[in-house]
Amino acid sequence: MKNRQWLLARRPSGPIQDSDFNFVETDAPTPGAGEVLVRTLMLSCDPTQRRWIAFDTYLPAVKIGEVVRSGGAGRIEMSNNSDFKVGDIVVGLVGWQDYVAMNPKDQLNKLPPGAPLELAMSALSMNGITAYFGLLEVGRPVAGETVVVSGAAGATGSVAGQIAKIKGCHVIGIAGGAEKCRWLTDEAGFDAAIDYKSEDVQARLKELCPKGIDIFFDNVGGDILDAALAQLAMRGRVVLCGAIANYNATDWPPPGPKNYLNLLLKRGRMEGFSVYDYMPRAAEARGALAGWVHAGKIKYLVDVQHGLENAPATLRRLFDGRNEGKQLLRVAE
Repeated sequence: MKNRQWLLARRPSGPIQDSDFNFVETDAPTPGAGEVLVRTLMLSCDPTQRRWIAFDTYLPAVKIGEVVRSGGAGRIEMSNNSDFKVGDIVVGLVGWQDYVAMNPKDQLNKLPPGAPLELAMSALSMNGITAYFGLLEVGRPVAGETVVVSGAAGATGSVAGQIAKIKGCHVIGIAGGAEKCRWLTDEAGFDAAIDYKSEDVQARLKELCPKGIDIFFDNVGGDILDAALAQLAMRGRVVLCGAIANYNATDWPPPGPKNYLNLLLKRGRMEGFSVYDYMPRAAEARGALAGWVHAGKIKYLVDVQHGLENAPATLRRLFDGRNEGKQLLRVAE
C-alpha cells in the first residue's frame, strides 16, 4: 500500500501556496504494539490549520518536513488494539495523508455504525463543540438578547447562531455573498444576514441592532470586529473564536481593534477561549447537538471537494470565501 503525504516545506508568508508543501509517496506504515492503521477517508479543512503551520498555538507548530496536521475521519485497516476493530470508522488528527499508524488512546474516537460522515465532520465535530461552549459558556446568552455572528455561514458560526436562536435570541449573521446570506435566513433560521461583500457592515449593524449587540460571536476579526465593537450594547460580550481575516497577514501580530475603548464605555467583556479546555465535556455538547439536529433545530451545510492531491487548494477555499458551509475533502470512499 502506497501512502501519499503532504509535508510542510516552509512557513507560509501570506496566502498559502502549493510550493509551501511537498507532495510525496512512501510505503504505508505498519502499526506497532497497541497501534492501529487508519485509512483516511475524509479531511476537515479549518482556518486554524493556517496557524498550525505558521507558529505555536494551543498546539506546537507543525515542523518543517512533517505531515501537515489535520482533523479527519478514517477506517481502521489493521489493529493491534483490542478496543478498535478492523472496519471501525474513527475521527481524529489523521493529517494530510492516505494512511497513519497511531495509538488510538486519547487520539481517536469511534463513530456509531451508520453515522453520517458529513454530520460527524460538521455539526457534531470540533466545530459544533466549539460553537456550543463558545456561545453558552463564554457568551452566556439570555432570551431576548441580540446576538451577531461573523463567519456565520461557516461550520462554527452557523451552529453558534442556531444555538442562539434555540435559546430565544434575536440573531444576525455576517457572511460573504448573497447565497450564503439567503441560506442563513431561509434555512438556518437567522433573523437577518449582512453581506459584507456588498453592504456597509457598520451601517447595517446600526440598522439591525438599534439597542446594540449583546453578544458578538467573532470568527473573523479585523474590520468586522471593529464594526461590532462600535455597536456594542451595555454589558455586551465579545466571544473571540477566530480571526480568519488576519491569518494570512505578513506583519505579525496584526494591529488591534480601533474601537476597543467601547468595552470600557459599555462595561463590556471580550474573551477568547479554546475548545480544548472543554473537551472533558465533549459528550455533553455532542449529545445536545445531535438532539437539536434530529429535531430539525440545527441545519448544517457541507462543501465536499475530492482528492488528496487537492488539499492545499481546498484549504485555500476558506480564505477565498468559496466554501459553502463546512469545508471537507474526500480522500477515499
